Amino acid sequence: MSAQCEAVGQRAAVAPMGFFERYLTAWVLACIVVGIGLGQALPQLFKAIGAMEVARVNLPVGLLIWVMIIPMLLKIDFGALHQVRGHLKGIGVTLGVNWLVKPFSMALLGWLFVRVLFAQWLPADQLDSYVAGLILLAAAPCTAMVFVWSRLTRGDAYFTLSQVALNDLIMVFAFAPLVALLLGVSSIVVPWATLLTSVVLYIVIPVLIAQVIRKALLAKGQAAFDTAMHRIQPWSIAALLATLVLLFAFQGDAIIRQPLVIALLAVPILIQVFFNAGLAYWLNRKVGEKHAVAGPSALIGASNFFELAVAAAISLFGFESGAALATVVGVLIEVPVMLLVVRVVNASKAWYEAGLPQPRRA
Repeated sequence: MSAQCEAVGQRAAVAPMGFFERYLTAWVLACIVVGIGLGQALPQLFKAIGAMEVARVNLPVGLLIWVMIIPMLLKIDFGALHQVRGHLKGIGVTLGVNWLVKPFSMALLGWLFVRVLFAQWLPADQLDSYVAGLILLAAAPCTAMVFVWSRLTRGDAYFTLSQVALNDLIMVFAFAPLVALLLGVSSIVVPWATLLTSVVLYIVIPVLIAQVIRKALLAKGQAAFDTAMHRIQPWSIAALLATLVLLFAFQGDAIIRQPLVIALLAVPILIQVFFNAGLAYWLNRKVGEKHAVAGPSALIGASNFFELAVAAAISLFGFESGAALATVVGVLIEVPVMLLVVRVVNASKAWYEAGLPQPRRA
């Protein structure tokens, strides 16, 4: 194992949850209030911001998304991919849940709750858009916050590092086809050109920029890298909150008319989080992985790369779409729900280890 990978793994194991991350739900609630208030008070300003588009990409939001995503991607060390062979069972379980179960289960839950059970309480012209937003939310696994969840479950930092690096690599190639497939199955028109543009703008280019910056910072030494990360990490949260204010400014009228929309959209998101976390946790126990791998595997399997989902929803469907609102609901409930999963994983450690296969005696 390289010294750099070891250093990254050790920091991932001890890094605390930042002040903004810990209270992310409170900040999102504040953004709802501020965004709706500004949208009602200054409608012409936000119409002008919404009109600043090139090829269906809103320029202010595109810039904010880059500022939001790149600091998170700086944490990813693709040099950790060689560690995959050390946790093949856990990696296999997590990849299966992330790419073969979670997006498809969310598409099913979206159809069931949005188009069937809750249809009478939701705007009829936004039903497809809500389903699309839920699919976008589930189609990409989480990146940066996973390191926090791994630490809180006392997870294997090297497993977490290699799993996140592998998921990011797969996301470059799989996100667009997977989203297109599920939207097509859900009878939602897929603007392929816009979808591919979103992948290039919000995955490929930020990953390349982040890796170039990461290499330049590490060339100055680990201390310089850590100092830079400490300074720029707040930019990510600030950009996220600014994006949410814009979204809620555009969504204000719809939310005021139907305030239950957010609560209704939260239901399928909550179900898929608990289902996928439980499935990954149970499968890891079945294949005999240690608890330090099963914990982060369950959290990676359940959490979402909501920054990418928000960006893609805006590009594909617009600021005022139900898709954009659905992805923001994911942001709203991310931290409290994942912290609950963390508590369940930690509390069930004795049960988990009691069910592991016992080594054979000589």
